[in-house]
Amino acid sequence: MGVRGSSTGDRVVTMDTLVRVKRGLHSPPRPGNSLHLPIPDGMAAPLGCDAVAVPARFGPQILPRLPRVGCVYADTGHWWWLVPADSDYALEWPAPAHYSTGAVVLGAPRIPPLLHRPHDTLPYTPPIPLYLALCQVTGTIPAWSRPISA
Repeated sequence: MGVRGSSTGDRVVTMDTLVRVKRGLHSPPRPGNSLHLPIPDGMAAPLGCDAVAVPARFGPQILPRLPRVGCVYADTGHWWWLVPADSDYALEWPAPAHYSTGAVVLGAPRIPPLLHRPHDTLPYTPPIPLYLALCQVTGTIPAWSRPISA
């Protein structure tokens, strides 16, 4: 499904493009000292790459709750879990987690070390199990389980 632009000829704009444009309009500016978490050599990120940062104290509690663990970067303050791009679509990641479009680490003096690398070639942790594990350790009710108010 796409939208044809009247002044741009036959260019088709997909829903994915519209989501990315909307995200770009609402994303905070990236300071000059932002770093991107790298994809390790020999791995591919065909779905793009974002990251979910959690305080380091939650990392060891989340790790055993996951059916698959992708690349995880960690320092003394945070753990960053690589997830496919747009894994925040229709998900409200619970505080104190921070969702990072493009796997950007803001304000870090250097890229944190790689704590875990999967044995296959995909760097991703599945976002739904990560979201549920994070909800569990933070005592947050998943967004889809909350009562709807009128």
